[in-house]
Amino acid sequence: MLELLSQLIEFETVNDPTRGKKPSRECPKFIRDTLDSWGIESEMIEKDGYYAVYGEVGEGIPKIMFMAHFDVVPVNIEEWKTDPFKLTIIGNKAYGRGSADDKGNVAGVMLALKELSTKRLSGKVIFAFTGDEEIGGKLAMHIAEKLREENKLPQYLINADGVGMSPIIRRRKGFGAIIEIPQQKITIKGKLMKKFFTINTPVLQTRHAAYFMPGVDMHPMIALSHFLRNSDVFAVKVEGKFLKSNVLPSKVELTYVEPDESGEEVEADLSLTELLKTIVPLVRAPISAERYSDFGVSITPNLYSFENGVHRLRLDIRAMSHLPEQIERVLKEVVEFNIPTAKLTITHNEKAGYLFTSPDSELVRVMMETLEHLGEKAKPVEGAGASDSRYFTPYGVEAIDFGPRGGNVHGPNEYADVTSLKLLPKVYTEVAINLLKN
Repeated sequence: MLELLSQLIEFETVNDPTRGKKPSRECPKFIRDTLDSWGIESEMIEKDGYYAVYGEVGEGIPKIMFMAHFDVVPVNIEEWKTDPFKLTIIGNKAYGRGSADDKGNVAGVMLALKELSTKRLSGKVIFAFTGDEEIGGKLAMHIAEKLREENKLPQYLINADGVGMSPIIRRRKGFGAIIEIPQQKITIKGKLMKKFFTINTPVLQTRHAAYFMPGVDMHPMIALSHFLRNSDVFAVKVEGKFLKSNVLPSKVELTYVEPDESGEEVEADLSLTELLKTIVPLVRAPISAERYSDFGVSITPNLYSFENGVHRLRLDIRAMSHLPEQIERVLKEVVEFNIPTAKLTITHNEKAGYLFTSPDSELVRVMMETLEHLGEKAKPVEGAGASDSRYFTPYGVEAIDFGPRGGNVHGPNEYADVTSLKLLPKVYTEVAINLLKN
C-alpha cells in the first residue's frame, strides 16, 4: 500500500487552471499499466485535456462502482516541512500532497480491484480514476452521463474521496460567485502603510474552504474587510497567497493610505476599498438551504486578482441547495447596496447535485458491518466539501464517500494515518463482496 502510494505521490498532478497547470497523462498511464500488469483491463478517457481511467471487473449487470481522483490542489512550498511530492513517514503519519486527498484512496481501490479480480464475483464492479475532481469533476459527470446512456449505471457508488474512516452520507453542493469592478483611482494626502493578515485555524488544520468554521477560524480576507470597515483608510493594493477558489489564502498583505493633510499625495483605489469592505456583508448573506447540514451554509472569499484594470473577487459557496437563483438574488442585493457599479456572476454545474443518503440504506448498513468486522468504530457522518458523487446521486445511484483518517487536507503538511491506509484495500474488498452477496 505505502509503496504504491509513494509512486502515485511522486506524480505532480496539480490542478491549477489560473496558472495553466494540469495533470499530465503520466499518472493515469501508470494506473492503467499497473492494473494491466495485474490482469485488469482498463481504458484511458480524455476530456478537454484531462484524463481518467475506466474499467470493469466481473460479469453481469454493474452493481457497484468505485471512484477516486488522482489530481491534487496547488502547494505553497514555503509552508511544508517535508517534500510534498515525496511520501514521508513520520510515526504513524504519511505526509505528502494527495496522501489523504486523494491518492491514498486511489491506491486503496487499486489494490482492492487486484484482489477482487482473483475472485468469482456474483456481479460486475466498475471503476473510474479521474484527474479533474479538484476543478469541478467534468470527467465524473461525463462518465455518469455515458453510463446512463448505456443503461450501465451502478446501484451503489463507493466514492473513495473522504477522510475519517466513516461513511460520508451528506455533502453540500458547491456554487461560485465572481464579483468584478473597474479600478477607480483617487489621490489622497496621507501616509502609505501596510498591514498583514494571517489565517488562523486553531482546531482543524486545513486550508479547504468547506471546512472553514466561522467563530473558530480566522480568514485573512474577512479580517482585512473588517479592518477597512472600522477605519477611515483607503486601499491601494492587495497581495497574498491566493491559490484556488476553494483554498483559503494563508496570508494577505494590504497596502493602504491613512489620510493625513500633512502627508504626501498617494494614489489609492476607491473601487478596491469598497469591494474589500463588502466582503463582510457578502459572507454573512442570508442564503437559505433545502435540507439540513451540520455545516450550514458557508461563504468564503478565497481568490482575488487584478487584471486589465478590473478587480475580481471569487467566493466559494456551499449549501444543501439546487437553487442558484436564490443565491444570486441574495448576493445581488448585497452587491447593489454596497458596490452598485460591480458585476455579479453566479457559477455552478446544473448536473451536479448534493449527497444525501439515508443512514438506513443497504449501502450504509453493509459498510458499517464491514468496518465493525475489521475492528473500526464508525458512524455515518457529513463531509464538509463536495465530491464527484454529486454527479451520480441525481440519477438515483445510492452513494457514500469514504477514506482514511488524516489531516491538513488542501493545506500544508497534508497527511494520512498509516494504519488506516493499510486497512483501506481490505475495507473496499470486503464491502464489495458483501454487497454482491446481497
